This record gives sequence, structure tokens and C-alpha cells, in this order.
Amino acid sequence: MSAEPRLAAVAEPEPAPQAAPGTDQAVKETLEDYTLRFAPRSYRRWTPMVVATTALGGIAYMADFSIGAGIGLAHGTGNALLAIGVAAVVIFVTGFPLAYYGARYNIDLDLITRGSGFGYFGSVLTSVIFASFTFIFFALEGSIMAQGLKLGLGLPLWLGYLVSTLMVIPLVIYGMTALSKLQVWTTPIWLLLMVGPLGYLVATDPGTVDRFLAYAGTDGDGGIDTASVLLGAGVCLSLIAQIGEQIDYLRFMPPKTEANKRSWWTAVVMAGPGWVVLGALKQAIGVFLAVYIIAEVGASAAPEPIQQFKGAFDAMMPSWLVVPLAVVLVVISQIKINATNAYSGSLAWTNSFTRVTRRYPGRMVFVLVNLGFALALMEADMFSFLNSILGFYSNCAIAWVVTVATDIGINKYVLKLSPHAPEFRRGMLYAVNPVGVVAFVAASGLSIAMYFHGLGDTLQPYSPVAAAVIAFVLTPLMAVVTRGRYYLRRTDDGIAEPLLDEDGNPSAVAYACHVCRQQFERPDVAACPTHDAVVCSLCLSTDKVGDHVLPATA
Repeated sequence: MSAEPRLAAVAEPEPAPQAAPGTDQAVKETLEDYTLRFAPRSYRRWTPMVVATTALGGIAYMADFSIGAGIGLAHGTGNALLAIGVAAVVIFVTGFPLAYYGARYNIDLDLITRGSGFGYFGSVLTSVIFASFTFIFFALEGSIMAQGLKLGLGLPLWLGYLVSTLMVIPLVIYGMTALSKLQVWTTPIWLLLMVGPLGYLVATDPGTVDRFLAYAGTDGDGGIDTASVLLGAGVCLSLIAQIGEQIDYLRFMPPKTEANKRSWWTAVVMAGPGWVVLGALKQAIGVFLAVYIIAEVGASAAPEPIQQFKGAFDAMMPSWLVVPLAVVLVVISQIKINATNAYSGSLAWTNSFTRVTRRYPGRMVFVLVNLGFALALMEADMFSFLNSILGFYSNCAIAWVVTVATDIGINKYVLKLSPHAPEFRRGMLYAVNPVGVVAFVAASGLSIAMYFHGLGDTLQPYSPVAAAVIAFVLTPLMAVVTRGRYYLRRTDDGIAEPLLDEDGNPSAVAYACHVCRQQFERPDVAACPTHDAVVCSLCLSTDKVGDHVLPATA
């Protein structure tokens, strides 16, 4: 190994000098909620339960009701419930290792993906997949809100789409600080409005349960059909990428210690993979309310959440209160989830753009880009072909999440070919790691071909299964074939202080970046090969000539 600077720990760092010219915007934005970088211990001031509540508040979306209703109407209650259950199990199992890594090492899903089989530039593929997830679901939630505004205020749909898009912009400017307050204060109201009508209908009219269980759907005879279950599960599995938004909150978990380990694990499981428990319940409620609406109003309105809850409120309260309450429920739900969609999407787009161009454009630029994509989908009436969009998208999302989860669970802990601690800094990683990239491209490519009947009509319903199985098999196979040599470009970042403390948490020892003149904790910096100093991860990303990037080691 060539002689390189090795810096000792700075236990009590001196105040950092004033920021270098031209870095003010990037520093200010990324230090508000540590976008694109490790979330330091000094910023993570929330308790595990506050983080969990904030994260769960982000899944207050109404799309689950539409998804459940769509599956139930097409395939019947029995097939729909099985499809929902199958998808929930897959989402929980794959989401657990991702949530743990995000909470334990305080990094988002893109940073996890970089070091879990994809490489520094290879994970740009998955960042785009995740960004697409956020604007697809923003458009879906915005469409649902527009339906509510049309019913309650008489706004035309095109104007409702615009209103639902513009109203979230102020909420995403301030990142985690504002979102945590929004989610905590609105969650109790949302839960009451969602659960109340369901409980009332079941208690006062038990016949609704019998009709719900007996509903056969438009495409079936009421029996269980494997193809119908898998088609429905494929639609539900489009939500597998939701774990990325959960991790955007979980990365702010406090360090895990002996004193807090019970509450820490409870929060991680509940707000990480546990989100799907509430999600599956909402999908099942969507089937129930759709069947109820068919009996009361007709099938045309059944997939729309605003109509579902309007019908349920109609049965339990005065008519003058029905529409206002239904609109309030839809608006609260839309604000809660679309603030998260806009926030997480802006991070994903900014992250990709910064790595590819080595320039930080400002996160708000990509808030507007993400909202523009979503608005275009809404104006194109994406709600009318919802299941087709979600069924196609799920193949890409499944391939990505299963690849990363398998790398963590198998390649890191069983085969020990993938480094145990995640790495995300430029210079430490290869540009592309064939382990994850090959597994992801093969799994998503073949499953998409199956989805579009490229391998025959018989195999078409099995595309989500193919995406999961191919990713699960190829990820460890590629690690064995490559002997794990494409994970780390180098193993030494030139700093003497260990990355992790005695409890296995990221070290809180601080260093001053000599480029932007700001303080960053140990996991977010590396030694500079041209100066006797350190440089932070964002300055490494934006280094156009590579002066600050450590060379590869043999």
C-alpha cells in the first residue's frame, strides 16, 4: 500500500472555519436533514417512538383502498385476501434487513444499495426506480384528493390535480423537522376517521361481512385461483419500494444501546417492515368497502376511496356531515403521504444527478421535477389504468429490493463475501458492482418480458414470482462467481479512528471537511490524498477532477 495520510481522531474539534465560497447552498440544504449523506448522532435527537410514529404517519395514503378494491372487484374476496397476504409476507421479509441497516447505520436506501451489490454509480439505476415510485404514488394520491375536492367543493379534476400538487411544496422545504410534526399531530385524527366507519358497519349490519366474504368478483366464480392470486399479489407488490420512504425516517433513529434496545427494536420493526401490516389491513378494508358500495350505490364508484368513505359515513351520521368528513379524511391522508413522496423523491433525483454530473443543483429543483412528473400522470388520468401501471412497476421494484435484501442477509451474514458494514463514499466503492447490477437487470428484464406476455400467456401471472426468485438466486451466485472482489475499491479510508464505536454504532467523533469547512462525524468523511486533512462525502461526490478521491488499492 502506498504511503497515505492517516489522521488521528479529533475528540474535541476546533470550530470549523467559514465555508468556502460557492458551497453555502449545498451545505445549508444537506445539513437541514442530511440529504445524500450519513445522518449524524448530533442531529438524531428524536426518541425511537417519535421516529416510528413519524414513519408510520407517512403510510396514511388512500391508494391501498383503491388497490384492494381493484383486486377484489376483479378476482373476488378470497383471491384478493390471499393476494394481499402473500404480498405482505414478501414485503415484510425483504424489508426487515433493509430497515435494520438504515436504522443501525443511519443511511438511506440508496446509500445502503451502493454498498450492497451495486457500486457507486450502479445504484443510480435503483435511485431512478425509487424516484419513479414516489411520483407514481404521488399521482395516485393526488388523483384521489382531486376526486374528493370535486365531490366536496365542485372543483374540476384538472384543478384538483393542480391544488393537490402545489399544496405540499411548503411542507417539504424543511425536511424531517417539519415532517415529524406534521405526521405526529395528524395521525390520531386519520386513524379515527379511517377505523370508525368500518367498526360501525360491522357492528350495526353483520350482513355486510357475509356479502364481503361471498363476493366472487367479475373475473371469477368465487373459488381460489392461483393465477388470480399472483396477479393480485403483483399489484400489491408494487408497494415493496415503500420501505425506501420508511428508511428515510428510520435513518434518524438514535444509537442502539443496552438501555434502549427494546424500544429501538420495536420502533424499527413496527415502522420498517411492519408498515405492511397496516397497509395490508387497509387493502382488505378497501375490498370490504368496495363490496359495500356495490350493494348500496353500484360498481362504478367502488374503486374510489372518496366514494367508499362517503358511503360508509352515510350509514352512521347526518347527511350534512358526510361529505365534509370524507373530504377531510382524503385531504389529511393525501397531505401526509404526498409530503413524504415529494421529499423522498427529491432526495432520490438529487442523489442520482449529483453523482452523474458531480454538481449539486439544490434539492428544491428536484422537488419541482418530481411534482411535474406526478402532475403529468394525473392529467393523463392514470387512475383509470392504475393496476396496469402498478403491475408493470412491481417487477422492477421487486428485483431491486430482493437483490439488496439478499445481499445483506446472504452475502454479508452467510457467505461473508459482502462487507458487513455498509460503505457509500466515493473512492471506497467500485463504480459498478456486477453482483447487484446483473441480478437486478436479469430479474427485472425477464419478469417484465413475462408481464407483457413475452414468454406466453400461461407464465404472465408469475412475473412477480420470477422477479423475486431470479434476484434471490443470482445475487449470491454472482457474489460467489466474482468472489466479492467488486464491493470495495479500497478497505482503508486513511483515518485512524474506527467507523463504529464499542456498541457497534457509527462513531460520533467529528472532523472538519477542508473543502466546505463544516463539521461531519466519522462515517461521513475520508482522508484526502492531496492534503493532510479530510473531505466529506458530498464534497467527494461533487469533486469534478478527483483531486480529493483516494486512489484504488491492490
